[in-house]
Amino acid sequence: MTVNGTRDAAGVARWSARIALLAAAAAVAVLLLGLGGGGLLVLLSGLAGLVVTAVGAWWVLAHRGPLRLCGSMLMGAAPAGVLVLFVRSGLWSTALMALALWSVSLACARAAVRKPLPPAGGRGRAVAPPRQPVLLMNPASGGGKVERFGLAARAEKLGARVILLDPSARADVAAIAREAVAEGADLLGVAGGDGTQALVAGVAVEHDVPFLVISAGTRNHFAMDLGLDRTDPSRCLDALTDGEELRVDLGTVAGRAFVNTVSFGVYAQVVQHPEYRDAKAGTALEVMPDLLLGGAGDRLDAVVDGTPLPAQQALLVSNNPYATADPLGAGRRPRLDGGRLGVIGVRVDGAAGAAELAVRGSLSDGLNVLTAHRVEVTATTPTVAVAVDGEALTLTVPVTCAVRPGALRVLVPRDRPGVPPVAPPLDWRRVLTLALGRPVTDGDDRHDGDDR
Repeated sequence: MTVNGTRDAAGVARWSARIALLAAAAAVAVLLLGLGGGGLLVLLSGLAGLVVTAVGAWWVLAHRGPLRLCGSMLMGAAPAGVLVLFVRSGLWSTALMALALWSVSLACARAAVRKPLPPAGGRGRAVAPPRQPVLLMNPASGGGKVERFGLAARAEKLGARVILLDPSARADVAAIAREAVAEGADLLGVAGGDGTQALVAGVAVEHDVPFLVISAGTRNHFAMDLGLDRTDPSRCLDALTDGEELRVDLGTVAGRAFVNTVSFGVYAQVVQHPEYRDAKAGTALEVMPDLLLGGAGDRLDAVVDGTPLPAQQALLVSNNPYATADPLGAGRRPRLDGGRLGVIGVRVDGAAGAAELAVRGSLSDGLNVLTAHRVEVTATTPTVAVAVDGEALTLTVPVTCAVRPGALRVLVPRDRPGVPPVAPPLDWRRVLTLALGRPVTDGDDRHDGDDR
């Protein structure tokens, strides 16, 4: 970017920050200065509705029978009751105006702190096409994408050797990948889910050969964060003839590779149930009460780079942090080459804890958001349930998670959709700094250690 371009961008960020603060102040003024105290009623009733909804959600997850039914009714009745109150009391215009101003404030604040992000793994390095690529394909993955997009035929036409996995039998994909390397493969690729991707990626790192990601899974989180086309997996094969190489990090859990996330606790125990894959929501609702309140779900203790996280109900460790502190890991990772693990710990003790988490979000005592190089997980039991990129495992404690910076060589098409910009976590101190025209230091952008 030119000097003038840099100045223009800085000016836009400064004015966006100022508008964000003005809009936030206006929203507060509307609430506090509403005629007859109406603005304060809007605020209090909105918070009450949020709390009641959170309590209802907790009852749905942690109980069965009448209490679960009551929780379902609360989740529907609370927001409906708040809406009726606004309409009957004539407060809907005050609520709508405050909401609109707050939305403008958030949009401008995020625009102010948004900055261009480097491609995942940095800039690609030009490389020669592979001579003996070997691709493992799961015909059942993603509802049959291998056949639907003609991936095997197109890969073979481009000179690759294709190994079709048998969906009816559990294959040792790591052993198959190692055998392919022993026979001369100079690239390994996978058309399948992220769990299969991780196993073959580990072998690729082990033998220092490039790895090709083909977005033929169901969600394709790894492909998404690499900027690949998830709507047409056949475009990923363009890397075989016109590709570039990225260096990205690879996570490890008890020595096993993972590309996205490792989950411990409640979610990992739900995944252990065989019926989960065919009935996710029903299985979760059936087993959650036993895990949350019945004693079947043991609490976990973790040490995150020396910082203790005791008695966690759920723990999510990711290969590089996600942009938002989402306990389910939804969303995007701004980068895959930061050399850090993302860590999210959740502990909710009853309906009051659920309400606090709903109101305070990442500031809640029940939610810990950290980054680390090493995470050690222990429990009172000799083994713990673990979900590694969605695959159910049982591992012996202590379980250690680590990251191998830049270990994985990923071959990607030169022409690919890319990763859309991701706003960093909203920091109002940084917005204020920008609004005052002060220079923003590197420390204002840092989000490691204690990110609570």
